[in-house]
Amino acid sequence: MGQKDTKERLLDAGEKCFARDGYHCTSLRILTKEARVNLAAVHYHFGSKVELLRAVIQRRLVPLNLARTRRLQAVRERARQDKQRPDAREVLRAFIEPSFAFKESEAGARDFIALIGRSFSEPDDTVRTIFMQLIEPFFHFFSEILAESVPDLPRDVFCWRLHFIIGATAHTLQGAIGGNICGPDEKSTTPTGELVDMYLAFVTSGLKAPVS
Repeated sequence: MGQKDTKERLLDAGEKCFARDGYHCTSLRILTKEARVNLAAVHYHFGSKVELLRAVIQRRLVPLNLARTRRLQAVRERARQDKQRPDAREVLRAFIEPSFAFKESEAGARDFIALIGRSFSEPDDTVRTIFMQLIEPFFHFFSEILAESVPDLPRDVFCWRLHFIIGATAHTLQGAIGGNICGPDEKSTTPTGELVDMYLAFVTSGLKAPVS
């Protein structure tokens, strides 16, 4: 087994075990058994369990954020060329469509979404902290462009509506990988394109709703 193969096995196993059992409850012994490698491999390739976790998150999040950043930059550039402010729906589309494309890209992507989703409900904040550190630069860029699309919205109102949008995004992604809010026997068959359109209609209307 080559070094690259060993490293990928550890990343795949980490992603799967952390998503299934949580970071805190996944021992290195369980993880290396899943990866079919020896315990020393973790320390050789990553140095520690927490650095393996960081690599697991970086592997998925960095290319996803790059794809979303490129689309957001394109939306902003088109708006500037037209001497218009960015369109809110297109800003939100640039944010959400790569996320849904990522969800369907490969089997491990679903484990990654589950891993990040469960990190916001677990008392251990290790996953949450690393995720927020890695996503913060992108998130500031996204919120900056989204704010440009609604310049008359009071800042505090914008910030709360941004919270609502992120919450809706996270919940939608979790629901799309198997969550079911309507009942145990109801399985969604909504195509991804239709789901994106429903999401965009909902969050765009909420963002632009009149301030009471």
